Amino acid sequence: MKKEIGILMLLSIFTLSGCSLDKSTTSTVKASGEQETTQSEQQNDAKLIEASDDKKVKLYAHNEENNEIKSVVLDIEGKQKNFDWEIPNTGTKPQLFYTDLTNDNKEEAVVIIQTGRGTGLDNYDIHVINVEDLSEIKVQSYEDIVANEIKSKVVKNDDGTLTITATAQGKESKFDYDFDPAPNLNQDELAFGGVVIYTLENQKIKLNMPGSVGVSPVYVGDFNITYKFDSAKNEFVVDQIEMMPTK
Repeated sequence: MKKEIGILMLLSIFTLSGCSLDKSTTSTVKASGEQETTQSEQQNDAKLIEASDDKKVKLYAHNEENNEIKSVVLDIEGKQKNFDWEIPNTGTKPQLFYTDLTNDNKEEAVVIIQTGRGTGLDNYDIHVINVEDLSEIKVQSYEDIVANEIKSKVVKNDDGTLTITATAQGKESKFDYDFDPAPNLNQDELAFGGVVIYTLENQKIKLNMPGSVGVSPVYVGDFNITYKFDSAKNEFVVDQIEMMPTK
């Protein structure tokens, strides 16, 4: 089975709840190809979704269709830019941070959005923004990490158990799982994508990405990933991968 088959395609439909308006007035910057607006103009049709604890980073709904947020305005200490980030109403508000992730003694704005939630599903997106020019700094995707950094093998044993082997960064982890949740499914690799959770810890980006077996995913192995900033690529890339059986 090819690696890309192991990536789950999971969809959820959500509705959007209302949010309160922010009344502050700030200056703006004009991004290439985008119309410059003022904060007071944004207030006419934009709702404050969430703000960082220090109130330096604010996220507004910009385009709403059929109770769904299709795009947003990100405000960083008065500088604004539109982004085409979609925010479903999962019951979890976006998380906003203002912290130094690149070790250059300058803060970046970080926005973590829950994009899917349900039985066996918990998905997040992460966005890191350069405060100086409001450009987005790429974070290596989980799909790319799976394709290039992780090799896995699922063996179905005659006694109805599974033997799972995973290799990442030259380290191999091998363990048994005590039952086969999909005995009629020919799955020879772990599947990923049902749970993709980004967090910040000690000014580092963390990703929890368990591997699963079965169409209705049963998570059997946890993959905990720590990112580092690659200044040459201007990108956050995988630094460490820890693997362990799911408890």
